[in-house]
Amino acid sequence: MAADAVEDLLAGFVAAPPKLPETVRAMARRSLLNMVGTAIGGSGEAAIDRMVALYAELGGTGRSTLIGRRERLNMLWAADVNAAAANIFDFDDTHIPTVIHPSAPVAPALLGLAEARAAEGRPVSGKALLEAFALGMEAACRLGLGAGAGHYARGWHITSTCGIVGAALAAGRLLGLTPSGLVDAMGNALAQAAGSVETLGTAAKSLSVGQAARGGLTAALLAGRGFDGPQAPLSGARGFFALYCDAPRPELLVDGLGSRWEVLSNTFKPYPCGVVLNPVIEACLALHAEG
Repeated sequence: MAADAVEDLLAGFVAAPPKLPETVRAMARRSLLNMVGTAIGGSGEAAIDRMVALYAELGGTGRSTLIGRRERLNMLWAADVNAAAANIFDFDDTHIPTVIHPSAPVAPALLGLAEARAAEGRPVSGKALLEAFALGMEAACRLGLGAGAGHYARGWHITSTCGIVGAALAAGRLLGLTPSGLVDAMGNALAQAAGSVETLGTAAKSLSVGQAARGGLTAALLAGRGFDGPQAPLSGARGFFALYCDAPRPELLVDGLGSRWEVLSNTFKPYPCGVVLNPVIEACLALHAEG
């Protein structure tokens, strides 16, 4: 499959997806519930307190919900804070093949947009929200597959760099963007994609996840207003794959699209830490049980 076609194929899939299998809808429900739960758990952290205080000082107050908190911010900053809170403990879901946390950047962007639309008298149905969420997670995970292991090894925080594209496409789906509008949204996301593995273990790690949610939502909203981006934001000569990856495989982004679902490889953590530490914890618990 030609690499230069992946953006159009992905955009067409998001704009007019097949009927989602019930297994995919069930995973979307579980993933959304998991994201809300981890956001509640992280909402009282000192780093989140500092983010909320700063964003309010900068004029970010509004009517959008901060999960687990009483304050309100506008939908962009609320998406940012909710994503950071969901990810801050590393307790959020993980797509095992890529180690992307797909829900944290995608769901808060959708929740902020849906809440804002409801306030305008244009409520979003639960079915439409779940569909957009599943499509955004699928896009983020598939982009991670295409990026390959070298993307993370090079030092890019894959949840943020791929999550912002997933958030942009999910929000674009909810906005009803055309395929060309969705390509613009991906281009607008590319302009903002960032996140470094060097930040893991610090508050700055969750800053990039928050930015992925806010930036993805911004990318879609701007695309809806005719704010254009490059024609090949992913596969172009200086697009995502060329810029961020050592040995990309763009074909994995669209291989089996609509018939094989990457979201079904999403998993939920038993412990609030990176998945690589789970075996160590299990071993320690087993040794303790042996007495």
